[in-house]
Amino acid sequence: MKELLFGHWRVEQTLLFIGAVGAVTRLIAPLIQGKERDPAVLVLDPKGWWVIPLLGGHSSGAEQRARELAGMLQASAVLTGACATEDRLALDAFGEGWGWRRAGSSTAWRQLMQQQACSERLTVAQTSGATDWQRQHPALESVTSANEAQLSIGAANQAPCRWHPASLWLGVGCERNTSLALVQRAIREVLAQAGLAEAAVAGLASIDRKADEPALLELSEQWQWPFRTYDATALGTVEVPTPSDVVLAEMGTASVAEAAALLVAGEGAVLRQNKVIRHAATGEQGAVTVAVAEAKLPFAPSRGELHLIGSGPGDLSLLSGDARQALARCTAWVGYGLYLDLLEPLRQVHQVRLDGQLTREWERCAQALSLAQQGARVALISSGDSGIYGMAGLALELWLQQPEQDRPSFQVHPGISALQLAAARVGAPLMHDFCTVSLSDRLTPWPVIEQRLRAAGSGDFVVALYNPRSKGRDWQLAKARDLLLEHRRGETPVLLARQLGRSDESQQLTDLSSLEPDQVDMLTVVLIGNSSSYARDGRIVTPRGYPGATLP
Repeated sequence: MKELLFGHWRVEQTLLFIGAVGAVTRLIAPLIQGKERDPAVLVLDPKGWWVIPLLGGHSSGAEQRARELAGMLQASAVLTGACATEDRLALDAFGEGWGWRRAGSSTAWRQLMQQQACSERLTVAQTSGATDWQRQHPALESVTSANEAQLSIGAANQAPCRWHPASLWLGVGCERNTSLALVQRAIREVLAQAGLAEAAVAGLASIDRKADEPALLELSEQWQWPFRTYDATALGTVEVPTPSDVVLAEMGTASVAEAAALLVAGEGAVLRQNKVIRHAATGEQGAVTVAVAEAKLPFAPSRGELHLIGSGPGDLSLLSGDARQALARCTAWVGYGLYLDLLEPLRQVHQVRLDGQLTREWERCAQALSLAQQGARVALISSGDSGIYGMAGLALELWLQQPEQDRPSFQVHPGISALQLAAARVGAPLMHDFCTVSLSDRLTPWPVIEQRLRAAGSGDFVVALYNPRSKGRDWQLAKARDLLLEHRRGETPVLLARQLGRSDESQQLTDLSSLEPDQVDMLTVVLIGNSSSYARDGRIVTPRGYPGATLP
């Protein structure tokens, strides 16, 4: 066991033990080396009720992993750290969820956290990355210069404690077969000269003639930096401070490094360091030119995650373990305000809610995708199941439109649809083939909706109607009722289920001929049986036709 533990005792690892805390403590005690070298250690009791982060709570993310595991198991995370118990933002950990990289000495971070615990004045300077987190933590005083701040968020290296969003792009030009060591040295020296952090680098760019340059390819692979190249014509359109006639004669453009850096960093980019040339030292070969530009937005899709989460109909007890785990993992929650309100009891102090308006689905998807491309872990939340009239389809369309290398991870987490809960409340109406039809003609023309209703009626499907009626659409439900009456009897049972899973939930049983549209609104699901469905004693059943279904 000790040999196994020793082999996995690294800061990037998470070790999960099942058993007693005391036994685990004695087992790992000889291996503990310090915050910068220890893994995250979690202890789970044998029944799966309690998840305890024993080591590396902030530095290795053990507290965050405990929250996620507890969400999946529907267990409780036992968090005893001061930030967790006092509901304070863990300044030394929260940036991970935004895709930032932490820098600064352990001593500086320890001092900062002690000052926070004592409610002392803390100053922060943020020059890049999402600023939404600041709205929830006004106790941190914003200053404009990283030199004046105790904590900085940006590319600069000055503050003692730092979070670095990936906002810097390196423009690189070099002689053919320049050695990797020279390129690495040049980048380190240029960044240091500009007072910028290597941890803030998003990627590198050059002219297309360098697309196969061994040192640049190896550097890209080594650091997991995207490597973009541009032709001379594109580079020639970029205005730069130090163009070169020599480069123009050789490459067909007056600038490679500066132009490539600005071009890849995109609109609004700023050149943070003009080109610097470094020549080979002993043991090196070639020559290299490096320039640094800062993008308006960070770019780290390889770190980012976009989670499409179905919150269920509203009752938190109906939220799946998979959805709970994803919610616990995400730093930014994007959704319509009403749906976020339903999940609010689960939100932690480090998690930010970004409320959107009801009919602005595209804007919410674009916002969530942009944050994930910046490196953040993002939850895009729909009610019910995100794949049933939710946000998953639009989000996936936008995701697929991105170049493959610009895509964050994408995962859909199913939830319980209103259709399922409505059926459960009333018995067993979905025992045979069924379909759902949305009566909203905002995105689908009414003739198409009518065609689908006719097909559902002639096919004798049990039908669930979503978005049945609103103030601006008050006639479609009556038309749908009349279309279905052409194919089934007026006594066909109908359930009107309103505000399912919420405190003012209500259900009303009626039949197809008696269905009154003015009893229905947008918060109602209308469930209509097929030709064999029947209602009895407040329940609806659609017989499946099992042999021997009648008891003797």
